[in-house]
Amino acid sequence: MDYRKSALEVLEHIGGNGNIVSAAHCATRLRLVIADNEKCSREALENIDGVKGVFEASGQLQIIFGTGVVNKVYDEFIAAAGIAAGTKEDVKQAAASKQNPFLRAVKTLGDVFVPIIPAIVASGLLMGLLEGLCNVFPGMADSGTYVIIHLFSNAAFVFLPILIAISAARVFGGNQFLGAVIGMVMIHPDLLNAWSVAGAQTIPTASAWFGLYDVNLVGYQGHVIPVVIAVWFMSVLEKKLHKIVPEIIDLFVTPLVTVLVTGYLSLTIFGPIFSAIENGVLSGVEYLINIPFGIGAMLCGGLYAPTVVAGVHHMYNALEAGLLSANGVNTWMPIATAANVAQGAAALAFAIRTKNQKTKAMALPASLSAFLGITEPAIFGVNIRFMRPFIAGCIGGICGAFIAGITGIGASAYGITGLFGFLITTDYSFQYLLVMAVSAAVAFVISWILFKEEKTVENQVVNKRKVTTEKNMVYAPLKGKVIDLAQVKDETFAGEVLGKGLAIIPEEGKIHAPFDGVVTTVFDTKHAIGLSTEEGLEILIHVGIDTVQLEGKYYETFVAEGDKVNAGDLILTVDLDGIKEAGYDTATPVIITNSDDYGRIELLKHGETEVAEGILKVEK
Repeated sequence: MDYRKSALEVLEHIGGNGNIVSAAHCATRLRLVIADNEKCSREALENIDGVKGVFEASGQLQIIFGTGVVNKVYDEFIAAAGIAAGTKEDVKQAAASKQNPFLRAVKTLGDVFVPIIPAIVASGLLMGLLEGLCNVFPGMADSGTYVIIHLFSNAAFVFLPILIAISAARVFGGNQFLGAVIGMVMIHPDLLNAWSVAGAQTIPTASAWFGLYDVNLVGYQGHVIPVVIAVWFMSVLEKKLHKIVPEIIDLFVTPLVTVLVTGYLSLTIFGPIFSAIENGVLSGVEYLINIPFGIGAMLCGGLYAPTVVAGVHHMYNALEAGLLSANGVNTWMPIATAANVAQGAAALAFAIRTKNQKTKAMALPASLSAFLGITEPAIFGVNIRFMRPFIAGCIGGICGAFIAGITGIGASAYGITGLFGFLITTDYSFQYLLVMAVSAAVAFVISWILFKEEKTVENQVVNKRKVTTEKNMVYAPLKGKVIDLAQVKDETFAGEVLGKGLAIIPEEGKIHAPFDGVVTTVFDTKHAIGLSTEEGLEILIHVGIDTVQLEGKYYETFVAEGDKVNAGDLILTVDLDGIKEAGYDTATPVIITNSDDYGRIELLKHGETEVAEGILKVEK
C-alpha cells in the first residue's frame, strides 16, 4: 500500500493538522486525540486503503491499520502534519483531559487493575492446574509438591491489597513503596484476618478518634476499593507535603506524616466506610447474576458489549477482582465470554456473507480475535459499523449469559475470556463450552439472517465516450479552466502535500474517468474519487474545496470501489450551483498521489479544456 497516501487521507478526514491535539500509535492502531469531533469523517476514514476499522474509546480516535503497517503510516502522518511524535501516555493524558468525571474514574480503575492481571492470571492458572491434577491423581493432594505449589498459587490473592496499593500509587503519582506500606497496614497479621471473622468468637476492637467510637481490628483481605481510596489519599497528601515541607527535612517528614495520617485514616474511616459500600455493590452484582431463571445474567450479557462501545468496561476489572477476593470465584467472566464470543460469531457470519473483499478481509481476523477475548476489532471495525451484526451479537450474549447464570459457573482468575478461558474454569469445562457454543450459534444465525449487503453503486456508465488513450497520460476529467495548484485556496493542495497536479474550475457538473483503470476509492461523502492505472499511476479527483462538509449533498456517484472504467466514462455528477450557494469553492484539484514515483510530471494544458484532453503526463 501507499503509506503516505493513507496518512494524508487520514489527515484530511480528521480536519487537518490544526485539529490534532496528540498523536501516537500502538502495535496495531493509530491513536489520535482531536480537538473537534465534528470535523472528523469516520465513514471516510473507514474507506482509506489499509484501514481495518475506526472507533472512539477513552477519548481517543483509534484507527486500526494492523501490525507492521501502522508504524509506517504513523511516520508519514506526523511528517505530513508537521507535529512531534507522541507516546501512548501522552495520548492517554490528552484524552483523559477531555473526558467527563465518570469516564475518568472508570479509566483510572482500569489503569489500576489492568497491570496486575498477569499476577492474577498466573495464580488462577496454577490453582486450576492443581485442581485438575488432583482430580486425575487424587493422592497428589497429600504430597509435598502440592503443599509447596498451593502455597504460592494463591499468593496473589492473599496479598492482593498490596498489589493494588502499588499499582494505585503508580497511577495516582505517589511513592509506590509508601503505597505498598499502606497495603500492608490494611492486611497486617496483627489484625484479625477478614476470612476468619465468621468463625471468631470475639472481634478485637480499638478506640478511635479520642474515644468517639470503636473500630473493629479486622484486616481488609477480600477488599479492593478501600485500598484504592486510601492510596489515592496518600498520593494527594504526599504530593502536597513535598510542596510545603522544606527540602532539608522533606526526606524524613513527608514519608512519616504520609504513612501516619493515611494509615490511621485507612483503618478508622476509609476501610470501614468503603468496605461497606463495596460489600453492598458486590452483593448487588451477585444478586443480579443469581436472579432466578438466569434473568439477571441475561441482562448483564446483553449490556456488556454496549459498555465496551461506551468505553466503561474497564470497571469490570475491579468488579472481578472484588468477587475473587471475597468469594474466590469470578462469576462475571463467563458472562463476559458469552458477550465477546457472540460478537465474534456475528462478525464471522458477516465476513462469510459479504461480497466486499475489503470488509471480508477486515471482518474475518476480527471475528477470530473476538473468540480469543479481544473484541474491539470486531465491534468497532464491523459490528457497530453495520449495526445488524452488533444487535445479533448482543442477542447471542444474552443467550450465552443465560446458560452461565443457570449453571452458576465461575473462574479462578480474571483477565482472560474466550477460548483461553478454559484454563481458569477447570471444574466447569462442559458448562463453559456450552456457554460459548450457545452464544456463538445464536449470534451467527441471527447475523446471517439479518445480513444486508453494503449499499453499493452499480457500475453505471453514462454518456460513454470512446477515447484513444496513451500510456502514463491523464486526460481532463471535466470541462473547465485549468489553473495551477498554487492558485487553489487550500494549503494542503496548494502546497502539494497530497501530490503534484493541477486544478480545474468546472463549467459543468460531470466528472469523467481520466484514463483506463480501476476505481480505488469512492468517499462516502462522494466529493472525491481515487483511481489508478494498470501501470500504477494513482489519481485523486477532489471536487470542490472543503466540500467534505456537505456530506454528499449535491453529489451522485456512478461507480463503486473496484469498478473498472475507461477514459471518458461518467463517474460522478455534481450540482455546481448548489455548492456555490452553500458557500464552497468549486475548484477541482486533480492530484497524482504517488508523485514521488515519477521523475517528471509534465503539465500539458493551461486555460480552457474539454473532457478527454490530455492535461498531465508522467515519466518514471
